[in-house]
Amino acid sequence: MSDPSPAAPAAGRIVLITGGSRGIGLACAERFAAQGDRVAVTYNSSPPPEGFFGVKCNVTSTEEVDAAFTAVEEHFGGSVEVLVSNAGVTKDGLLLRMSEDDFASVLDANLTASYRVAKRAAKGMLKARSGRIILMSSVVGMLGSAGQSNYSASKAGLVGFARSLARELGSRSITVNVVAPGPVETDMTAALTADQLANITAAVPLRRMAQAAEIAGAVAFLSGPDAAYITGAVVPVDGGLGMGH
Repeated sequence: MSDPSPAAPAAGRIVLITGGSRGIGLACAERFAAQGDRVAVTYNSSPPPEGFFGVKCNVTSTEEVDAAFTAVEEHFGGSVEVLVSNAGVTKDGLLLRMSEDDFASVLDANLTASYRVAKRAAKGMLKARSGRIILMSSVVGMLGSAGQSNYSASKAGLVGFARSLARELGSRSITVNVVAPGPVETDMTAALTADQLANITAAVPLRRMAQAAEIAGAVAFLSGPDAAYITGAVVPVDGGLGMGH
């Protein structure tokens, strides 16, 4: 039986990663570039390293999202074939101390922004009758986390959004999946004390945090030929922290 997934063009697929200038996003960009794809990343303040096509974009703005996609299409001469919606923010706080703006702005940046970029990417994918969309959720979307009700709600919302899109776009050979990381070693966690790190990893069965490259591996798999028949899935990369959820 032939592989049902479309073959990648000789020049590599056009991949767009939001929030791709550091951390998990950059690790994904490096992974795609290493396998020969043409990679573009959006960023807010820090441009990506040399070798990637960077587009400054605030994903909470529909106009900026549209402009970013247009720039990528013009630069590479085609539509985005793989979208990784990775950009996100946190504004942690206990419920009674959390302002309505802190709640709404996190949902806008994490959940509604994924709607914006997925909607824009779907135009080209529907025409091509092919595409991969990967949304970056979190273990706390299913597990919950005290002081992160806004962040947890936004990440849980991505699951329902992705599964609805998977049903909506599947007839055009477009897959939509979710990656749910647990604790990941980043610039932010590098500033934590040894005691803080110990507390974080104590709840993880593998007793360590993930490397960003390990998250990128799951993203690359979901965008590759071996995942052509996977859609609407939530793939945990959390060291076992959220098992059963």
